[in-house]
Amino acid sequence: MDPSKMDEDKMSEDGDISSVMGFSGFGKKARTFDLDAIFEQTRRTAIERSQRVLEDRHKSEEEGQSSQSVKSSGQAQKAKAATCRKQESESSSGSDSDSDSDSESIGPPPPPQRKAPHHDDDDDDDDDDLVGPPLPPGYTGSTARSDDDDEDDDAGAAEDEDDDNPVKRIPDSHEITLQHGTRSVSALALDPSGARLVTGGYDFDVRFWDFAGMDQALQAFRSLQPCECHQIKSLQYSITGDVILVVSGNAQAKVLDRDGFNVMECVKGDQYIVDMANTKGHTAMLNGGCWHPKIKEEFMTCSNDGTVRTWDLSSEKKHKSVFKPRSFQGKKVTPTCCTYSRDGKLIAAGCQDGTIQIWDRNLSVHTKFHCRQAHTPGSDPSCLAFSYDGFTLASRGGDDTLKIWDIRNFKKPVNVATGLTNNFAMTDCCFSPDDKLVVTGTSVKKDQGSGKLAFFDRTSFERVYEIEVTNASVVRCLWHPKLNQIMVGTANGLAKVYYDPVKSHRGAMLCVVKSQRKERQAETLTQDYIITPHALPMFREARQRSTRKQLEKDRLDPKKSHKPEPPVSGPGRGGRVAAHGGTLSSFIVKNIALDKTDDSNPREAILRHAKEASENPYWVAPAYTETQPEPLFAEESDEDEEAEKEPEWKKRKI
Repeated sequence: MDPSKMDEDKMSEDGDISSVMGFSGFGKKARTFDLDAIFEQTRRTAIERSQRVLEDRHKSEEEGQSSQSVKSSGQAQKAKAATCRKQESESSSGSDSDSDSDSESIGPPPPPQRKAPHHDDDDDDDDDDLVGPPLPPGYTGSTARSDDDDEDDDAGAAEDEDDDNPVKRIPDSHEITLQHGTRSVSALALDPSGARLVTGGYDFDVRFWDFAGMDQALQAFRSLQPCECHQIKSLQYSITGDVILVVSGNAQAKVLDRDGFNVMECVKGDQYIVDMANTKGHTAMLNGGCWHPKIKEEFMTCSNDGTVRTWDLSSEKKHKSVFKPRSFQGKKVTPTCCTYSRDGKLIAAGCQDGTIQIWDRNLSVHTKFHCRQAHTPGSDPSCLAFSYDGFTLASRGGDDTLKIWDIRNFKKPVNVATGLTNNFAMTDCCFSPDDKLVVTGTSVKKDQGSGKLAFFDRTSFERVYEIEVTNASVVRCLWHPKLNQIMVGTANGLAKVYYDPVKSHRGAMLCVVKSQRKERQAETLTQDYIITPHALPMFREARQRSTRKQLEKDRLDPKKSHKPEPPVSGPGRGGRVAAHGGTLSSFIVKNIALDKTDDSNPREAILRHAKEASENPYWVAPAYTETQPEPLFAEESDEDEEAEKEPEWKKRKI
């Protein structure tokens, strides 16, 4: 269709609409702008302004430097060259060809740079003659920008280097010391939130420490002995932090709540049954225990009876399942430590014969992984710890070694560190929160050095760092991932906490900033006096008097003063007789033993009352007068007398 016809049709339609609606148009027609003309005008204005500035600059230079002919001639040449350039630009701007307008930039040109002042007679380049607004102070152009970029790159590279170096993340710039007691701290536990620390030791005590409630005095808020006279072997909070597993030297593990009250006690098995799988619980001393990392009601214990048992918090009458480690000959061996994998699917136990045996949690008969020569036979492994990725196992042996294992290839260790003295059956090893370091403690004999906390790189297994803790063995170590703080238990009764104010969070940092509270006056009183102003008179206590008057009153009270009883005067009272010393024995001696009456013949003394008793019967005879018949006695004869005589052979020989 022809476009001209379409325009005519459109105009006719607009005319029809305007005639119908009663107005001639729809308002003013929109203005149209010729952008090319605007841009060209702007460009010309900018060029003219630049020419004017150059001419003024040229005149001022000619007036100020007329004496220097060489310099003025050079400037004239530069001015001439600039004039040529301006003429060329005008000629180019005069030709209004479409190709020139397309190639030129739109808008005013950028402001030129100001020329630097001349300090010598050398000829400058053309670039120094550019003029424009002054540069901001401190501006050095691209060089400054590049320097800043280099500094930023260096800082970023330093941060990356710190991130790559795991030693920089060890929080050991500050420390606090908690005094548990005088004997070894053999157990440590932190709840998942890091608010409370629990310590247990060879002194049978379990102490509770609250970081948020402590001040600089660093005193435990509770101390108890849950297992009486048994050493504490292991402590651990559950994954929810509401209960604590206590493993001691007896055969029954206990579960306490956060305040130390008893929640559950495992049952003891029958020690006379041969097959330990048929008993309900352990029959010998416990060696270790831990909670399941996923199931909050399940925990595990190992014992000298040769079994590893899992328990359920809801059923304390019997264990849940039994795992029985076996030697190469199939004999019973004693597990010395046990742990769960990070996902809770595997159960690992280090045994007394130096083996490490791992079971599937749901298959308790045969082991899934078994290493026969993990450590020296007879050297009790003290700790097993899984890494956070779940594929690496660290074992601390009694043969003074620390070994790293890959459970996917469990025949030989990946790395081995030797020379780490171990004198305790519960020396710890653990992984750092970033899984790049392995930490363990070393033991020393008394007054023969300092116990150290050694850090090993997981990949190369080089000793990259160590901390001298104290002049005693380091028994327990714990690196909390949320607080990023390291807890250490030593053999001289100390529990140390290492932290860094920048890298660590909360925990020990909460109590070191609190000043020590003053002792309250009420705590110094020997006896509290309770004032009840509105009580009834019969329940109201008397006012407290001075000490002197109270002592005088107590002295008059015979019971409070324990006054001795005076001698009895008169006939006697209260069971006491006054005569001859006032005792019963003296009375008997006087009236009976010293009686002068002659009772040499007791039969006659008794029979002297027989005649009166027969004549005047009072007790027995009157009761039988009517019912008792007359007694008939046989008369005695000579034959009876002979019969009564016994023969000689029957007589008893003396």
